Amino acid sequence: MVSNLETIAPVTHDLGGFKVRRAIPTKGRTMVGPFIFVDEFGPARLDVGQAMDVRPHPHINLATVTWLFEGAIDHRDSIGSFATIRPGQVNLMTAGSGIVHSERSPQAERDAGPRLYGMQTWLALPDGREEIDPAFEAVRDLPVVEDDCAKAIVIMGSLWGKTAPTTTYAETIYAEIVLAPGGSLPIDAEADERAVMLVGGEASIDGQSLEPFALTVLTPGAAMRLSSEAGGRVMLLGGEAFTTKRHVWWNFVSSSRERINQAKDDWRAGRFAQVPGDSDEFIPLPDRPNTVSNP
Repeated sequence: MVSNLETIAPVTHDLGGFKVRRAIPTKGRTMVGPFIFVDEFGPARLDVGQAMDVRPHPHINLATVTWLFEGAIDHRDSIGSFATIRPGQVNLMTAGSGIVHSERSPQAERDAGPRLYGMQTWLALPDGREEIDPAFEAVRDLPVVEDDCAKAIVIMGSLWGKTAPTTTYAETIYAEIVLAPGGSLPIDAEADERAVMLVGGEASIDGQSLEPFALTVLTPGAAMRLSSEAGGRVMLLGGEAFTTKRHVWWNFVSSSRERINQAKDDWRAGRFAQVPGDSDEFIPLPDRPNTVSNP
């Protein structure tokens, strides 16, 4: 029986039609492996005519990872990418030296009443690669590990002998695990840091029940087992522990405070590139952002 797992309760933001739960960064922990920001949103169904409309906004020195359980999101960015994100497809947007993007409900979703249920996470880029060129990829052909009572999709990295084709910049593991009633799955122990988040149903790790939407950080190096009596959906994430501190301010991540201040000035002055097809609106630089760590 495990009793010493670290559990991080998320901060919940009610955005009107749906809730977003942010697990990290917090004062107590800013990263799990390269993951420096972990948001879960939904499940929710908006009214017909309503939508998720995240106006163009900038990022630096990170990669965003979007993964959906239900619904669809149109992604556009300043390097000209366009993709409709759907369940089973991972979207990886590498900000590097700087990128701007928007996320909006597709018209078909607006007409039917948008479904919103999924994850958005940020990966800090490793030392020496923070300023790489911006990039975008949408990956659909992801490896699946399954038996009669468990199914896992490997989104990033290598797990259970399978490797996802998604680009990684540091050692990264990321997977969605769906357990049928009575299902169980071993959690690989090789990663420096690992955590799980229960996003639906119920589950336990080595007999300890998982709190819904909380991030449970696992014991390093310990082989553990995830199981469910009634069925559940769990995200597994982690990877290489960073030795250099990362700073977070709003949508900017960097090992350098000065680089973040430069990005603030560049956004305020309109020096970032615009998003083709979505350049009429933007999110202004906030005075006091919701997300700050190591300021």
